[in-house]
Amino acid sequence: MREKRGKDAESGLDGKEQALTSCLYFGQVMHKRLRPFTHRFRYRVFSLFLDLDELPKLTRRLPLISHNRFNVFSFHDGDHGPRDGSPLRAWAEAELAAAGIDLEGGRLQLLCFPRIFGYVFNPLTIWFCRHRDGSLRAIIYEVKNTFGEQHCYLIPIADGNRDRQAILQSCEKAFYVSPFIEMSAAYRFRLREPDEGLSVLIRQSVAEGEILLATLTGRRVAVDGGGLWKALLRYPLMTAKVMAAIHWEALWLWRKGATFHQRGAPPAQAVTRTAP
Repeated sequence: MREKRGKDAESGLDGKEQALTSCLYFGQVMHKRLRPFTHRFRYRVFSLFLDLDELPKLTRRLPLISHNRFNVFSFHDGDHGPRDGSPLRAWAEAELAAAGIDLEGGRLQLLCFPRIFGYVFNPLTIWFCRHRDGSLRAIIYEVKNTFGEQHCYLIPIADGNRDRQAILQSCEKAFYVSPFIEMSAAYRFRLREPDEGLSVLIRQSVAEGEILLATLTGRRVAVDGGGLWKALLRYPLMTAKVMAAIHWEALWLWRKGATFHQRGAPPAQAVTRTAP
């Protein structure tokens, strides 16, 4: 009995596994086109907020979710970072080191869509990169387009956001996403560290002014058996819905007369590093 209690005390479990910091967010995506005409749409989604170090515990507890193999829900390393299936922590730490940031083993948390029955499309994955003291040191915005390409914007957070205020960041556009927005554009991000609620706001501007407003909002739901079943029942075809919505809204923009911009070569570097 003493030996068992000793092991529990060492792991901090006291006979029970520690609570996960990973969770789900049930909410919605909204896009609003502002020029040269207005166009707006929204749709319901759920997101996975995943601490990479919790993946083994998560998949051990929950039969509905797996890592790097088929399941109802799954997370695959090959969907993110270098997209070659290699460990994501090593990739992220190397990119952060190139930007002069050392997390000293701190948490890497990803906000993304999981695979559902083997399929996923993540227009945007947000990496929250934390120092071992818990402070937020950088955010990586991992952007994908419907042509199978990906680019990342790595933006440091100079003060670590120790007071957990709204995070304001910006960068120049370097990657082709929408055929109806030119490449000479800039992004402004306003987001909060995920907590009981989720709030992400992205403003995209061109020379004439602001052209697109996009938001992702949600409320926290435990990533347990009940939460996953709710996600499956509420959003059974979410990947298909995301892809259909992208192409349907593109059709509407084309019909309204939006200017079409040809896709050029992707950036030479996989990651754009920006000053805070």
